[in-house]
Amino acid sequence: MTLPSTQDFTDTRLSLLKAWLQSHAARHALEPDTLVPASSDASFRRYFRLAGKAAQGNGAATLIAVDAPPPEKCREFAQIAQLLAAAGVHVPRVLEVDFDAGFMLVTDLGTASYLGALTDAQAAGDTRAARALMRDALDALIRWQLSSREDVLPPFDEAFLHREMELMPEWFIGRHLGREVDAATRALLDRTFALLIASARAQPQSFMLRDFMPRNLMIAEPNPGVLDFQDAVYGPITYDVVSLLRDAFLSWDEEFELDCFAYYWERAKKAGLPVDADFGEFYRQLEWMGLQRHIKVLGLFCRINYRDGKAHYMNDLPRFIGYGRKVAERYAPLRGFAKLLDDLDGRAQEIGYTF
Repeated sequence: MTLPSTQDFTDTRLSLLKAWLQSHAARHALEPDTLVPASSDASFRRYFRLAGKAAQGNGAATLIAVDAPPPEKCREFAQIAQLLAAAGVHVPRVLEVDFDAGFMLVTDLGTASYLGALTDAQAAGDTRAARALMRDALDALIRWQLSSREDVLPPFDEAFLHREMELMPEWFIGRHLGREVDAATRALLDRTFALLIASARAQPQSFMLRDFMPRNLMIAEPNPGVLDFQDAVYGPITYDVVSLLRDAFLSWDEEFELDCFAYYWERAKKAGLPVDADFGEFYRQLEWMGLQRHIKVLGLFCRINYRDGKAHYMNDLPRFIGYGRKVAERYAPLRGFAKLLDDLDGRAQEIGYTF
């Protein structure tokens, strides 16, 4: 996570949050005046760290105060935290919550992120350390998936999948590149989207975190601590696996990716998860699922920039174009989309990715 250097904390919601924390100060030994920013987020949620102690009274600690103005998902966070904890996944405990106001007080999983540790390992060429962290994360994911039940979380259905991918023509092609989506481009997008949706819907479905990636995982005991799970749904079993390895902030060589994907596949089969018995087909499902996510992210990062004023996400557009092109070029039904990405990438480089 990226720590903000400066921020204006004099707004009305901050005053309300401090007053709410003061009402719980005695129970948790809180010191609201120690409130400092803990991390930034792509949404409108804000996280603050403050002095206090955990509810079980095991000594001084810091806690996290969450400002999640409605309609941000406090209720869903609390519900899914219980599901994850019951599945044996390490997540923050919700100590206090006001669903109507959009405030939470949760336990602190610390400041050592997977993103930082993996970046350091990658820079040092330490694949052993990186592999160990990834395997811990994949084992946690398998525990979560084993707890899956239908009709508990919202379905990641056809409409949901399609709505996500439509961010690309609206925000990346239309708004960022200033290009009209003509009839031929629209037809190509429709064919590609239909293929990816059919593949996703044909997969086994399981609990799915949607943002299972290194910036939302913490070095903790036990590893990993999992954050930012309020958007969890019931969807394709490969989604979180590919999200972890084909991330916005880190890219891995194919050998490392394949080692991690094979590890997950073997462990998932052994645990009784319904992954495809053929690794080749599992890998195709995973790649096509990843492409759906990459298409969404191209539009999402542009929307976050133009609508929300958070420009730094634009720096990673080339990474996602690269991910998408690599997958689309590999499969004959997707090669028309690969050519479109080549064309769009040329236009993006002409105008610049960021401003």
